[in-house]
Amino acid sequence: MSGRMLIPSIEKRLGALIESSRRTTLEYEAGNLSKTKKRTITISREFGCEAYPMSECLQNLMQKKTGDAWSIMDKGLLEEVARRNDLSEKILKNLGAKAGFLDEMLATFAPHWRTEKDHFRLLSHHIISLANAGNVILVGRGSANITQSMKHCYHFKMFASMEFKIRSIAQRMEISPEEAEKLIIKKQQERNMFIKAFLNQDAKDMSFYHIVFNNNKNSAEKIASTIMEYLLAES
Repeated sequence: MSGRMLIPSIEKRLGALIESSRRTTLEYEAGNLSKTKKRTITISREFGCEAYPMSECLQNLMQKKTGDAWSIMDKGLLEEVARRNDLSEKILKNLGAKAGFLDEMLATFAPHWRTEKDHFRLLSHHIISLANAGNVILVGRGSANITQSMKHCYHFKMFASMEFKIRSIAQRMEISPEEAEKLIIKKQQERNMFIKAFLNQDAKDMSFYHIVFNNNKNSAEKIASTIMEYLLAES
């Protein structure tokens, strides 16, 4: 992972997402999808936790276990897909999204919104469509809050001490500890405000999650394997 980057480039991940949705459509039409019940995983985290490396590890574990392709959707990828109408239409079509279903799901939490900006509504459409299709790991963007009523969705959160987050961000972004601390405080405030402004909910409320992980005490690999084992026990 190169300096000043926390996750791989948008272009690389867009290509993987489009290919995954195309392959899923072909397998569905051919009747070759596995009989394993599809699940959706949401990952919430404090800024500075190693959520994306953990999600990549979890993706690999779940693909080996289920035999199906799994996708990772994070803020950057969701924003890019929502921004590009051609991709939005293609991916929603491949997922078999139905407008009535989406509107019904959105209505379950829309009364709690402080604002109904079209951009957030579009992001929510994608989150709900992806969650409904299953075999996806949704990282951030209020996905745990938005999909609470979906029974096949499982929610996990990562937290860590400020010391851990400073060390992790400084190393991954190749910046000084002082810069890392300022960035962590700024980004965490933005995340908390996002959840409050759009969903009128508290980002610190732990009742949304099945399990909460301390990143200080658990590596990305350990968290990923624990989540997989938890899902297997739920089947």
